[in-house]
Amino acid sequence: MFGSTIVTWIIIIFGVITCTPLLYAQLIMLLQPGGQKAKDILIGNGEEWRDQTHFKSAYALAFTDWICFLPAFAAAIIGVLLGEIWGYVLFAIAGSISLYINIFLWFFEREYVYPAVGPLAYVTYIWGNFICWGTATLIYSLLHLNGITF
Repeated sequence: MFGSTIVTWIIIIFGVITCTPLLYAQLIMLLQPGGQKAKDILIGNGEEWRDQTHFKSAYALAFTDWICFLPAFAAAIIGVLLGEIWGYVLFAIAGSISLYINIFLWFFEREYVYPAVGPLAYVTYIWGNFICWGTATLIYSLLHLNGITF
């Protein structure tokens, strides 16, 4: 059994604040794939998908997040708060998923998103927070699993 610390709570809260709006937008997209509300949230008010590949990638990532990331993330939070080893393993997995996909999207979407939102939003909420959370979660979990707590 591991105990949770203030760092544990900070990482959990930061992850929930960062991921909840995206998961909400993705749920809307999954329920109404061609709907304007999903486009307004994910790509901007009144904007259209650049092409079918843009739409299909967003739709596929929504499925992936709801099938793989959300269950791992939710179970990880429960496990970590219970102080269980499996919680920290799932926390590391959720962090890895977030890190992996968001590093890809950081470069893949930069050409389109960066000019539209500007540098501050781009390196913080649009992609940066997901990369920071994934990195922090992965490192924290691996250290915690190896007996290094803070």
